[in-house]
Amino acid sequence: MAKTALIAAVVVIVVIIAGVAAYYAVHKSKGEKCIRVGTSPDFPPFEYVAKNGSIVGFDMDLIKLALHKAGYKCVKIVSMDFDSLIPALQQGKIDVIAAGMTITPEREKVVAFTIPYWEVDQAVIVSKTSNFRPAKLEDLAGKTVGVETGTTASDYLKKYVKEHKVDIKIKEYSSYVLAVQDLVNGRIDAVMLDVPVAKMFTKKYPVIIAFVVKTGEKYGFAVRKNDTELLNKLNTALKEIMNSPEWNKLVEKYFGS
Repeated sequence: MAKTALIAAVVVIVVIIAGVAAYYAVHKSKGEKCIRVGTSPDFPPFEYVAKNGSIVGFDMDLIKLALHKAGYKCVKIVSMDFDSLIPALQQGKIDVIAAGMTITPEREKVVAFTIPYWEVDQAVIVSKTSNFRPAKLEDLAGKTVGVETGTTASDYLKKYVKEHKVDIKIKEYSSYVLAVQDLVNGRIDAVMLDVPVAKMFTKKYPVIIAFVVKTGEKYGFAVRKNDTELLNKLNTALKEIMNSPEWNKLVEKYFGS
């Protein structure tokens, strides 16, 4: 009897294992996979590193929510420099870019953007301890301004210098955190970056917003040009979220009421 019971138990275990294997095989065949989300976590409150080392922020919450609504249960966040994001997407190292990325004609040539989910302008910040208080871009003549490599702030300032023949020295950084730290330490005179991020830095560093340049930029998540299925699913999910109480909760969480 004991032998019979043992054999029966073994059979039950084998059946359970087979069932689990079959379940995962079926779901894998349906196209379930882990979506790799690339970001540059130096852009608070959209993406930044929390005290516990995890990458958090408005973009992170929003993309995870959108992907879950789109049917993707596994989401992996991949950190890298901002200017490495599009090449990584093109090379298949990541599947989505969620990094406060402005939708531009140049970027649209190589990636596909979702519908816009945020609109921003550019701000110029300066140190609280300096006497330098510019009120417009012309006032930056003869000064060194920090920007993050690959950003629209960098592109905008370079274009302005070229078109207006203004002597502004542009210093590029791999992250805005490094740029702001140099500003605080007196190594540069100003930093140009997106307004919501500038506001966050004024809370953490002795810097102030000197003035704002109206650019009307719009953020979107980016996927590969041929990944129409993921793009369509994200757009459907974003439309649902942005017209729901979930959106209001996210905005209040990171930007206040």
